[in-house]
Amino acid sequence: MPSAFRWWGEFNFWDGRRHPMRLRKENGIWELFLPGVSAGQLYKYEIIDCYGNTQLKADPYAFEAQMRPDTASLVAPLPEVVENTTQRQQANGFDRPVSIYEVHLGSWRRHSDNNFWLSYQELAEQLIPYVKQMGFTHLELLPINEHPFDGSWGYQPLGLYAPTRRFGTPAEFRAFVAAAHQAGINVILDWVPGHFPSDAYGLANFDGTALYEYADPREGFHQDWNTLIYNYGRHEVRNYLAGNAFFWLERYGIDGLRVDAVASMIYRDYSRAEGEWVPNYYGGNENLEAIAFLRYTNHTLGKARPGAVTLAEESTDYPGVTLRRSLTDWGSITNGTWAGCTTR
Repeated sequence: MPSAFRWWGEFNFWDGRRHPMRLRKENGIWELFLPGVSAGQLYKYEIIDCYGNTQLKADPYAFEAQMRPDTASLVAPLPEVVENTTQRQQANGFDRPVSIYEVHLGSWRRHSDNNFWLSYQELAEQLIPYVKQMGFTHLELLPINEHPFDGSWGYQPLGLYAPTRRFGTPAEFRAFVAAAHQAGINVILDWVPGHFPSDAYGLANFDGTALYEYADPREGFHQDWNTLIYNYGRHEVRNYLAGNAFFWLERYGIDGLRVDAVASMIYRDYSRAEGEWVPNYYGGNENLEAIAFLRYTNHTLGKARPGAVTLAEESTDYPGVTLRRSLTDWGSITNGTWAGCTTR
């Protein structure tokens, strides 16, 4: 546990000593009420860890974040709830035709004069009519969470609760989703709960210890992508991720999630040679914590957001990934599969 947690930002002239946070020992939460802070002000957390080292970390729950190379979080209000309309719920029904247009917003089309990205507003004006004209029912967006590396196409996110600033503000992204709904198109978001990059300002060794990731690299380091793997056995991590899934559906009106790289989550020996992985409690290769997390998330979404769909990118035919025994049973990992794992 860190020895000190401070708020560090524009509002205190970047001097965290002005605003130390208080530890609530009964639950391990650090808290601070600070009046007079304005939306748009930059901040980070200044953490003095148990070894006496000082770290500056972006807020994992920030609703808005700077775009690379800058890494601060922005003070932003919690977005309003988006109504879950009957029309959108019915469009996701198992008895409805589905045709999905998958797109990376940064690659679909660019400005001809400077090769710069289109904004959320420009995408609403150009992409949505195109998708509608082509007869698609759903628009699937590659990850739009804030991320430090353009080449990852969003699949190595750090700002899970913040829409990327590459194309505009969070409010403009909400307007983009609303424009899709107005055109009768449901929106699916690629969601990455399987791993995260090790950038110093992010989740890695957040308080000087392996807080979000597994401490043992045989469990916590992803060899294929040089990223870190969430510790699904921690309730706080599980709630961080499951809450994020619900956040996009409730606060931005996303209609479904395509869960990325499920196979890498549910197998402890995924892409590992013998001796490079740790068996589960029963000696098997399944990551029981990850499976329980996915089922918990799926159950939560199914109960709290009727009509929402979850799709698994799962390449191994793991039993029960999309099993659904009845209309009220959301105990599977997801309630759909991604065409037997379509890859790019």
